[in-house]
Amino acid sequence: MGLLDMFQKVSESPTNPRQSKSAKPFDVADLYSGPLAQPQLGTAAAGAIAMDEKLRQAYFWIVNQAIINPFYDIEYHDGPSQQYTFGDQKSVLRLPSGQSYSSFVLLPLLNLVTRKRCLLVGGPGRGKTASAILMGILAGYSLKDVKRAIQHGQPQMTITDLLGNPLPADLVKAESMDTIRIAWRKWLGMRVKVIDEYNRIPTRTQSALLTVMADNYAEILDQIYECPEAAWYLTANDDAGGGTYQVIEALRDRIDVVVKALHFNPRFLGELLSRIEAGIKPESIVPRAIIFSEAEIDQANAAILAVKLPDPLRRRIEHFASQFEFYEYAAAQVEYKTKDTVKLSGIEFHQLDALDTGKDKTKDLGQQTRNGLSVRALMTLLVFVKAMAWFRGDDFVTLEDIRQILPFVLHDKLAQNADAPYFEQSGKQVYRVDRIGWLREIFDLSCQEFDRLNLDRDDPVARFDAEYQKGLDGLPEADVRNRLAQIERTLSQWSSERKLYGPRFDDILKLKYLHQRYTNYLRWLKWKA
Repeated sequence: MGLLDMFQKVSESPTNPRQSKSAKPFDVADLYSGPLAQPQLGTAAAGAIAMDEKLRQAYFWIVNQAIINPFYDIEYHDGPSQQYTFGDQKSVLRLPSGQSYSSFVLLPLLNLVTRKRCLLVGGPGRGKTASAILMGILAGYSLKDVKRAIQHGQPQMTITDLLGNPLPADLVKAESMDTIRIAWRKWLGMRVKVIDEYNRIPTRTQSALLTVMADNYAEILDQIYECPEAAWYLTANDDAGGGTYQVIEALRDRIDVVVKALHFNPRFLGELLSRIEAGIKPESIVPRAIIFSEAEIDQANAAILAVKLPDPLRRRIEHFASQFEFYEYAAAQVEYKTKDTVKLSGIEFHQLDALDTGKDKTKDLGQQTRNGLSVRALMTLLVFVKAMAWFRGDDFVTLEDIRQILPFVLHDKLAQNADAPYFEQSGKQVYRVDRIGWLREIFDLSCQEFDRLNLDRDDPVARFDAEYQKGLDGLPEADVRNRLAQIERTLSQWSSERKLYGPRFDDILKLKYLHQRYTNYLRWLKWKA
């Protein structure tokens, strides 16, 4: 086999051999059998290759032949795994017993089929742009088209540089804005969009970019260009969003997943030398077998959305998300006791922190952030955990899928409070720098608290909600009054608790919501009678 043939070799199917099993719903008992004993759910495809298998082939071609990235930081375990400790900090190295993945390759691929917005961060020359180019080629574009469509951020970039120009002849002859035609830039119509060094784009031009990213249209002189759904890839040389220009907050908020480009391991210099000597550039030799058509990406996206997220796991995400928004001293009325209220007031958190006494601030996860999670962040998380399960060939999301994907989605969504007492503890200082590790750590802590409270088996709010979801039509007055009494009794019991935390705050508001719905229905019943 020649060197070129070797570089174009695609892994044989199946790339993730598994025992064929029919899909079964998630069982709470699976959580208590240990993380290494989770059942593997498979979906066998008959006939043509399934889209998840094709994406796995693309993944393995990239990690084996295209990008020298020997890092398996998304770890899965199918049984006992060996682990070792190194150094003064007792850093733990685990040898995964299950098929594990490189986030730098996997997350851009998942971004391609979910058509989201991926930010690649890392120092110059670490393969960020090369990875984005590969995604464009996998989507069916030629190398020439992808490279010409890259928008290179630079301090002089104007809106017309980014979007297009009005035709000069029309400007001279026009009697109204409606008659001016625009020569739109071709990249606007592509299904993969690459913005290189987006933090070097001037603020005004960033606002135009925001419109394209957020709303899928471009506008110049009242002329509109409707853009197709696309996977976005942006690059930056640092995490903070700094550069020639500070990235506007709204633009940063539209980024769905953040991926770090790790260093080059010199022990792989031999592979680099082989490529140089053979004159091989991986982006020029992508095998046709792993290139996706537009219809295939649509098919993959539909399959991802069909993956089930079991209710017990959804509850764990809810419990985690409830930790952060609550801020007791932000307002008098319960609904406004949020960090967003403090932010909008212009008052610094440290001016109010002195009022918050009596809580164990090392255990209160809400103390570790300066904000809560937006609806957009939670929606993105749900899509990516489904995508992770689908990529692994599962019909149902597992707890480990959430644990592995959550840090990359929430990387820029939760603003860390680096002054929190938690980070002063021994061994925790590193989390001020390691955001991926920190987010995974607080998710684990949230799950431990969820288990301690036995919320899988004893969750009164879940019971109230399940009753309400059955509907109100035909519900007799006596049952309505009984449910109202139960809600009031539960709130009375909670009012005896000495301290109020984020998850309880959201539970209280949920019961107030249900109480109001029943109250309105009861009023209607009386009127009808």
